[in-house]
Amino acid sequence: MTLEFWVLLSILALTAWMHKSKLQQQRKALLARQLQPYQIEKMMANLTEAYLRALGETDLARQASIWSMLASTEENLKLQFQHFVLDFSQLDAASTQLSNWPLCVPYAEKIAPQSMFDMRKAFSIHAHGIGRAIDNTAQRSPKDKAFTITAELLLMQHSCHWFCKSKTVASARMLARHQTSYPQLLASVSAETRQAYLQLVEP
Repeated sequence: MTLEFWVLLSILALTAWMHKSKLQQQRKALLARQLQPYQIEKMMANLTEAYLRALGETDLARQASIWSMLASTEENLKLQFQHFVLDFSQLDAASTQLSNWPLCVPYAEKIAPQSMFDMRKAFSIHAHGIGRAIDNTAQRSPKDKAFTITAELLLMQHSCHWFCKSKTVASARMLARHQTSYPQLLASVSAETRQAYLQLVEP
């Protein structure tokens, strides 16, 4: 192969990398702007920490008291996320399209438009899943309810990282930070969330 070929290949690779970086920065900034008015991330952290405290409490009366006190935080988180999803739904479709490929590939919408899905729909699925878990429509025990809410929140967080980076990066972060794989997350959310989510994002 000629030197010209390798130079051209290097230019193409650099161009693709620059476009990918720009796209990821734009998505990260977009999501940060949409989340800025809310305290969703802070409430998620507080809630999961409180769940661990409740689960580690051996005194049943004190444990019941902790579960009871968490109800208002759960409700506030549910409402804030619903408002966020409503705001996000007002964005134009061009800025919320995402490829279901494992890696972020520049011009995926032109190369394989059938691989694209709308993050507005994904967040709507998450809002319904989080809402169902918090309302406890399945009448789960406090422990099982906390487990399901946590799973629904982490899957939503996975989607955020997927939107900003890629599915592979999102899964790696989830495994590193929470020792939970993407398949484990899908198995832990409600059946309704899992079915709707996979129908949207799977190739």
